[in-house]
Amino acid sequence: PVYLSDATQGVNIRNNLPDPNVVKQLERSTAFPSPILLASTFSPELSYQYAKAIGEECRAGGIEVLLGPGLNIYRQSQCARNFEYFGEDPYLVSQMVSQYVTGLQSTGTAACLKHFYGNNTEFYRKRSNSIIGERAMNEIYLPGFKAGIDAGAMSVMTSYNQIDGEWAGQSSYVIKKILREKLGFKWLVMSDWNSVWDLEKVIKSGQNLEMPGSYNFGVSVLDLYHEKKITEKDLDDMIRPTLATCVAMGFYSRPKYDTTLLSKYPEHEQTARRVAEEGVILLKNRNEILPLDPTKNRKILLTGKFVYEIPRGYGAAEVIGYNNVSLIDALQKVFGRTVYYIEKPTVAEIKEADVVLLSMGTRDKEAVERPFALPREDESFMRYITKNNPNTIAIINTGSAIDMSAWNEQLAALIYGWYGGQSGFEALTDIIIGKVNPSGKLPMTIERSFKDSPAWGYLPQGASLYNELKNEHLINVYDVNYKEDVLVGYRWYDTKKIEPLYPFGYGLSYTTFALTKPRLSSNKMNDKQTIKCSVTLTNTGKCEGAEVVQLYIKENQPSVLRPEKELKRFEKVSLKPGENRILEFIITSKDLAFWDDQTHSWKTNTGQYTIFLGTSSRHINQTLSFIKE
Repeated sequence: PVYLSDATQGVNIRNNLPDPNVVKQLERSTAFPSPILLASTFSPELSYQYAKAIGEECRAGGIEVLLGPGLNIYRQSQCARNFEYFGEDPYLVSQMVSQYVTGLQSTGTAACLKHFYGNNTEFYRKRSNSIIGERAMNEIYLPGFKAGIDAGAMSVMTSYNQIDGEWAGQSSYVIKKILREKLGFKWLVMSDWNSVWDLEKVIKSGQNLEMPGSYNFGVSVLDLYHEKKITEKDLDDMIRPTLATCVAMGFYSRPKYDTTLLSKYPEHEQTARRVAEEGVILLKNRNEILPLDPTKNRKILLTGKFVYEIPRGYGAAEVIGYNNVSLIDALQKVFGRTVYYIEKPTVAEIKEADVVLLSMGTRDKEAVERPFALPREDESFMRYITKNNPNTIAIINTGSAIDMSAWNEQLAALIYGWYGGQSGFEALTDIIIGKVNPSGKLPMTIERSFKDSPAWGYLPQGASLYNELKNEHLINVYDVNYKEDVLVGYRWYDTKKIEPLYPFGYGLSYTTFALTKPRLSSNKMNDKQTIKCSVTLTNTGKCEGAEVVQLYIKENQPSVLRPEKELKRFEKVSLKPGENRILEFIITSKDLAFWDDQTHSWKTNTGQYTIFLGTSSRHINQTLSFIKE
C-alpha cells in the first residue's frame, strides 16, 4: 500500500485507518503554523525547512505522499480555506511553493499540488463553475502550479469546482490540455474526495486516481469496457503514471518507515517556532506601546478568545500538535501574575488595567465560507474593550482578513498572529516583550469593507452563508465570474485607487530602515539583456531586525489593461543597528511580459517601465525607470 496523508501544515493524524497492521499511524505530529503565516515570512528558505521537517515526519510514519502544498490564490477574504494557501500574489506563491516542494521531496516524500485549479471559494464548492479568462488563468492562477511542477512535484490533485462547465476532476481540458500539455506535468494526477461524477469521463480525462467517496456512477469499469465505451489502453494510460510515480520515488524499493527520524521532533518544533517568529505581523504600534517590559510592574488584563485554546484551521488541514502552549501559559511564564484573565470584564476592570491584551479571531474550516465581519457578539466585545481602554493590544488569530474598520483606530497595537501552531503563542509572546523583533508581512490585502473586494457579489443572488458542510447535489450549479481578470488583491486596490485598511506586503518592526537611491546597470534592455537593480538597505534604528525589500514593476503605457504595479522580486534581510547591505535584483524581459489573448502566448512590449522599491505595495521609497527596446 501507498499511504497518502493530509496536509500542507503538518500530518493530520487519522484514527480510523482500517488495518493498523498495514499502516502504523504516527503517534504524534508537529502542528506547524498555517501556510498563510509561512507566506507572511516572505522567506523561501524557511518554506524549504518547514516542508523538509514535515517530510521527515511523513517518512517516520510511512507516509509516501503528503496531500500538499495547497496553493490556490487568495482571491477573496471569505474563503475559509485561505489559511491553507500562500496569499494573493502569484510571484510570492511561486517562490514559497517551489521551495516547499524541494524541501518536502528531499526527504523522499512526494508533494501533491492542490487544488487544480480555480478553487477560490468554498461556498458550495462542488456547485461552483469558475469562469476565468485566459489571461487571468496564465498570469494569476497557474504560475504557482507551474513553479511547483518545475520544482519537481510528483503529484497534483484536481479541484471540486467546475471549469467552464465541467468538473475539474473529469475534464480533459483541465488535465490533458492545461496540466499535462501546457504545464508539462507527467506524473500522478488524483481527484479530491467525492469530486467526480461520470466514470467514463474520469477514465478518459487524463485522471489517474479516483479518490474514495465518489457519487454512484451507475456503471462499473467492466460495464464500460464490455459496452466498448472504454478500451484496455484507456485503463493502461490511466494506471501508468500512478505506477511510474511510485517507482520513480522509490516507494517499492525502500523500507516503509524510517523511525530514526522520530528523534528530530525537537528540531521540527524549533522550525515551527522560527516560522511563527518571522511570520507574525505587527500591523499597528501607536506611541511604541510594544514591546512590553516584563520587569515593569503593571496590570495586564487578558480577555477574549483563544486564551486556553490553540487556534487552528479545521478540515483536512487540521493538525492537533503534541506540545501545545496556550496563550495564557506563554504570557504568564514571562509576566507572571501581572497577566490575569477575565472572561467578561466590567467597565471598571477594563479601565483599571494598565494594558489590555484582547485576543480575538475565527475558526476557519474547509467547505464553508465565513463572513468578513466578525460574529455580532465578538464585534460588540471588540468595541466594548477598545472604547474603555486606550492601551488595548489586539491579537488576531485567523486564516484570512476580517473586518477591523470599526475598532482599528482605537487600538494601541494590533498583532496578526494567524494560526501559529503548537509554538505560536510562545513566539507571539517573545514578540510582545521584544525578545523577537517582528518581521512578518501581509501576503494579502486587508480591505476596509468587503464591498471593496474585487470578488464582491460572487455569491448567487439570494444566497446566504452557512456554517456546516451542506449536501451538494448536481442541481443549482452557479457561475463564479472572475470579472476582475488579472486585478487580484493589491493589483485591484492600487489600480482602482481604493484605500485598503492594510496593504499587501505591510508589517512593522521595532527598528527602522532606510533605502538609498537605487542604481541600474543600464537604462535600456532587450530580450537577451538583463538589468541589475542595486539598492542599499540600512538599519537606522536601535535594535537588530529584518526587513523585506519589495521590487514592483509597471509598464507606463501598456497596450492592454495592466496593474498599477506587480511584485517581481523580494528579499528579506536581517541587519544589526547601523549595518547596511547592498541588494541586487536581476530583471529580465520575462518579468515585463503579459499574456496576450490574441496570440495565446506571452508578450513583452517595448517602451518605458517603472521600478518601485519599498516595504509594501503602498509604501514605496524609491522609483526609477528604464526603456525596453
